[in-house]
Amino acid sequence: MPRTAGDISLEHDTPELARSYDEAGLVQFRHGKFLIGPLAIKSGEHVLDIGTGTGRLAEFVAGLVGPDGRVIGIDPLAGRIEIARLRQGDNLQFATGRAEDLLRFDDAQFDAVYLNSVFHWISDKDRALREIRRVLKPGGRLGLNVQDPSRPHQSRLLLRRAIVEAGLAGDRQDSNPVLGSTDEELKSLFAAHGFVGYRSELRALIDIHDDAASLLQWSEASAFGNFLEAFTPHERDLVRRTFARLVEEKRVPEGLKLERYLRFAFADKAPSHQ
Repeated sequence: MPRTAGDISLEHDTPELARSYDEAGLVQFRHGKFLIGPLAIKSGEHVLDIGTGTGRLAEFVAGLVGPDGRVIGIDPLAGRIEIARLRQGDNLQFATGRAEDLLRFDDAQFDAVYLNSVFHWISDKDRALREIRRVLKPGGRLGLNVQDPSRPHQSRLLLRRAIVEAGLAGDRQDSNPVLGSTDEELKSLFAAHGFVGYRSELRALIDIHDDAASLLQWSEASAFGNFLEAFTPHERDLVRRTFARLVEEKRVPEGLKLERYLRFAFADKAPSHQ
């Protein structure tokens, strides 16, 4: 039975989607490195990766903190954590968990926390930020990237067109729901939860896909089964075929070239003397 548009479920992920996500993980890994750089992670630090997926970026960060540091990656999707655990090492561990519930961690345990393409899936952002602030050390750093609803991905705009042209527009038009944040919304959220030094930047990221099928596969995997779930199987097939025709507008010799837009935001937990 199709869902109501706007719902985000963690129940639709499958082992196949988890494997597809890991295979196509270089997309997330590339823009994750843009997130890690400004955090200036150093040897010996303790870092929390929230929404780690299959752990590719956490593995990279483990190399930065070295043998005297520690990286912990959590994700609510058990199938993705199962893959991530193949990357575990002495300074890198993974567990199932959510941003809104970090009770397994002590107060002031981490030097840095980051969320790579995760914040727009979190409905209770206030609770998540309260927990993140609690587990950060005074002066600890927070970094995240998030979809900004004021600048939708090109693929999302084409998907909306496909839904309209397929005659299925209405309350299901935004059928791949994300809970993104604008710059002003993020600035207000961070300030409300005691973070200081807020700064952000909207970045355009270029992706090249072989064809519409590979683009749709990536979209389905990164949305952990929520992609087009507001539609019946017949309607989804119609939308996919219409989308495949429309996305050819973006073909260049290398493949389908599309821009994605992510807002990268950073702030610090106020030092203890403030």
